[in-house]
Amino acid sequence: MPETTQHSQTASPPSRLPPSLLALGAILLWGTLAALGVALAHVPPFLLTGLALGVGGLLALPLSGFDLKRWRVPPATLALGVGGLFGFHFLLFMALRLAPPVQANLINYLWPLFMVLLSPLLLPGLRLRRVHIAAALLGFAGAGVVILAGPTEAPGTPSGWSWGYLLALLSALVWASYSLLTRRVAHFQTAAIGGFALLSALLSLVCHAALEPRVALSLRDLLLITALGLGPMGAAFFLWDMALKRGDPRHIGILSYLTPLASTALLVLSGQRAFSWSIALAALMIVAAALLGARPSAAADNKAALKSEAQKP
Repeated sequence: MPETTQHSQTASPPSRLPPSLLALGAILLWGTLAALGVALAHVPPFLLTGLALGVGGLLALPLSGFDLKRWRVPPATLALGVGGLFGFHFLLFMALRLAPPVQANLINYLWPLFMVLLSPLLLPGLRLRRVHIAAALLGFAGAGVVILAGPTEAPGTPSGWSWGYLLALLSALVWASYSLLTRRVAHFQTAAIGGFALLSALLSLVCHAALEPRVALSLRDLLLITALGLGPMGAAFFLWDMALKRGDPRHIGILSYLTPLASTALLVLSGQRAFSWSIALAALMIVAAALLGARPSAAADNKAALKSEAQKP
């Protein structure tokens, strides 16, 4: 599908910001997810996801100039978008129910590694250099230090094999594949992410009705859910889409390892987690990985790949 690949990669959204800054904006917003999640831990996860994605989806209205025609996408693209947003959250939340949360979360953070490693398979014209593999592994190791240095599981948590681990692995594959495949389908407006989010919100609320108990939400809960929807489960998705349309997915995948670091830093600053030298070590590893993956040779390789794509008939 050379034509759709070329179209989706050469078209640019209105934003003039470099793709790395757009990706960092999404990553920083995702970094607030843990702190908000702690404050909303009493809210059933599918209810929380449905309400937050509903709020986030509405951001597409001003982004599209209230023109719903800009939300239109082919059925295959709609299936990709809903499968990415809903599938990722569904698999992750089910994994957290079945497996120890720390280990499941670590497995889920394989998605930046999968983004880097799957790029040449899902995006023709991109090559995987040894520097990308080294940077991806270094970043994953740094993310692992952040997560595993956290509190241990509570007494009574089951150990050994759990099917939740497989679900966490699938959630990572879903998000990495979604992020890359949005560049393979015919170009669509970033505002269409709003439609993906609203349909995913509806499916999440159906799961809530089928799987979770009813709860009463306070005004504070509603305000925090609104913040969650406007930030890490709203604006972050739009920034992420813009970054992927313009940037090198291998570099963006490596930058994504900043997500658990940013999350942990916010928890430390808010007093919800104590500082440790393991956090400082992880910071150095992740920053080194990001710099390694952004070497000029990688950028030149990406330009050559895009030029090759543009010359295809």
